[in-house]
Amino acid sequence: MTSVTMTEVFDPEDLREAKARSERFDRNLAWLRAHASEIYAGNRGRHICIAGEELFVSDSAEQALRLARAAHPDDDGFYLRFIPRENAPRIYGHRG
Repeated sequence: MTSVTMTEVFDPEDLREAKARSERFDRNLAWLRAHASEIYAGNRGRHICIAGEELFVSDSAEQALRLARAAHPDDDGFYLRFIPRENAPRIYGHRG
């Protein structure tokens, strides 16, 4: 069983950092969406990471993230995911 602990954050500096990280993530996700068709078509079965609005691809998530961090060490709003080999409908949900 997995447990989750949530903590409220009130420190203005922590809140600013979280907002800035969220904005970097949103920019990377927007970049992915703008280039999705060519990225997904050419990288099936691989891991991708978007950082600094740039694509990094590898056979492992760790390596894709390592490449992204080396090129953009200040971008902590990266987007990391695996692109399935087959383009098939997926059902996402939660266990409950």
